[in-house]
Amino acid sequence: MARKSLVQRCAVDVAIRAHDCQHNRKHRLARGDKRLKVWNGRSPDHYCAACALATIKADISKLQALAAEFA
Repeated sequence: MARKSLVQRCAVDVAIRAHDCQHNRKHRLARGDKRLKVWNGRSPDHYCAACALATIKADISKLQALAAEFA
C-alpha cells in the first residue's frame, strides 16, 4: 500500500527563458537559473531560489511542529 504524503508534487529545474518569480515579482529569474517548480493543478508555478528556500524552511518547521505534537 502506498504511503500518503503532505508534500506537493515539486522539482528543481532550470529556467529556459527569463521571467519573474511567482511569489515576488521583484525577483527576476534569468535564463539558466535554478528554480523551484510546484504543480498547481495542471500547470506549474515557478519560484526563484531565495523564495524557494524560504518556503522550504518554513514548511520544514511547520512539519516538525506537527510531528512534535505526536511525541
